[in-house]
Formats: sequence, C-alpha cells, structure tokens
Amino acid sequence: MGASDVWAPVARALLGAAAFTPLDVARKAGLDPDQARRLWRALGFPPVADDERLFTRSDVEILRAVRELIETQSAHPDDVLQLTRVIGQSLARVADAQVTVSADRLERLRAEAVSDDAALAELADRIEALAPSLEQFLGYVWRRHLLAALLRSSAKPSESDRSLVVGFADLVGFTAMSEALNARELAETVERFEAIAYEHIPERGGRVVKMIGDEVMFASEDVAMAAEIALALAEGYARDADLPGVRVGLASGPTLTWEGDLYGPTVNLASRLVNLARPNTVLVSEELGKQLQADSRFALHRLRSLSLRGIGRVHMWVLRGSPTEK
Repeated sequence: MGASDVWAPVARALLGAAAFTPLDVARKAGLDPDQARRLWRALGFPPVADDERLFTRSDVEILRAVRELIETQSAHPDDVLQLTRVIGQSLARVADAQVTVSADRLERLRAEAVSDDAALAELADRIEALAPSLEQFLGYVWRRHLLAALLRSSAKPSESDRSLVVGFADLVGFTAMSEALNARELAETVERFEAIAYEHIPERGGRVVKMIGDEVMFASEDVAMAAEIALALAEGYARDADLPGVRVGLASGPTLTWEGDLYGPTVNLASRLVNLARPNTVLVSEELGKQLQADSRFALHRLRSLSLRGIGRVHMWVLRGSPTEK
C-alpha cells in the first residue's frame, strides 16, 4: 500500500473528491482565473497546472464566498489577499504541528512492531476522526482572538498614535545547545520555551506577537505590566532546570501593526536591546526606564550609553524587581 492510497480517504473526507482543474474552479466560482491563482498563492500552496484535476467542490464554494465578499461587502481585493496570506501562514503552522504529533505517534507504533501499512492506516483514521472537532476549535479560537483584537483596537483607534511596549526574550546559548541535541530533544526544548512564554505573557495582559525559534516577541499597552512580564520571563526560565536562561529587551513607543506583526523603530530598539542584555537580565530603553522609575515595584540601574548602528546613541537601564516588594 502506498502513502497516496492511505491518505486518499483522508483527502476525500477533508475536502471532497477531486474533480476540477484550476480553470474549472475559477469559472464555477465566477472569478477571473488570475485572481483565483493569486488567492491560491497567497495561501502558500504550490502552483497547479491548468489541466490538473486537484480541486473539489469545497474549493468552488470558498472562491464563491470570496467573490461575494468582494462584491457585496465592498471588500478591496488587496485587503482580501492580505488577510489570505495571514490565514495561510497561521494555519500552515497549525497543520505542521498536527503532522509533527502524528509523526511521533507513527514512530511509537513502529517501535511496537506495528507494520507501516497498519500504522499509516491508524493515523489516517485518527486524523479523519479528529478533523470536525479541530475545525470547531479553530473557529472558536479565531472568534476569541477577534474579540480581543477589536478591544485592543478600540482603545487606540489611530494606528499612527498607537504606542506600545514591545519586548523580546531569547534563550541564551541556543545555537550551541541545539548542536548537542537530537531532533526530539530539540523539539521538546522549543516546546518548553513556548509553554513558559504563554504561561506568563497572557496572564499579565500581554500578547504573544510571534515565536521565532528560540525567541519570543510580545507586546503590552501597559508599561508596568510589560515590565512584570519581562521579569517573570527572566525568572521563569532561570528556574527551569531543562532550559538555559533568557535575555530580555523592552522598548516603548509608536509601532505599526501589519498582518498581526509589529514594525517600526520601537521594535528595532527592543530587538537590539535583547542582544545586549546579560543572561537572566532585562534591559529597557531610556524612555521606558524613566516611566518605571516612580513605580516602587521596580528597581532600575542606568547603564552607560552605547552607539548602535542604524539607531544611534542609546541610553538604557537594567530592570529588576524591587527588594522591598518581595
């Protein structure tokens, strides 16, 4: 039994029977073929030959919905493409994570002397059975995050005036450590790193912007909360015996939000500060340090200024928790 034979029922269960070429789908959905191709590419999928029958009725229905969105809701095609790219990137990570879990299950079955055909068949059945529940779960998570994003946006309606505290935390010595670990150990390390980030950041009102391997980028609209997040991360990773410590950098100021990410000089400065910080230490920008000085929960030590390429001369502070607050 080949892999394609095993996964064919899964493909039919997830999307339906493949019957249409790209030109068929575009015609049935009432879209220009070039526009349909742009949407397909924006989702991150590889190109499909015009005569290849890869598409299903599900593809037709989705393209019809996109067409109606553009026509009846007056959505600009460029905005639809931007949203499509973000959805494609985000759900590709979800799919990759699910496949990784499935691959681990496959290895365990092989270790139990289950034949490859039987192991693949079991995985196919499990994925097919899980799909409806996972689809419902993804819809729920999206609605919750949409509400949170609307609340954040209503607090600062003008993007040009949007001031945030942006932070980065990265694992110390990760490159050298990754050379000494096998694939499973490395995956477990990254998973533990992400788990601690998600344990401390949302709990204190922050947002995980993105995970970048051994680094997490986060943001908060509240200065003190951002400082508490940074200190909690430094302490949390230092306490974990299976992980090295982290360096943390924080900066506050105007930011640009685009496709769920943050950009601008504030982000650049925070990213540079994390590279200057010592292990298990939090460095904050000049402006942010001044804002935190009056807060008795924190202790700040000013460092000498440095000239950073592309940024200029930068003043910074070491942030610690105040001993009197412990």
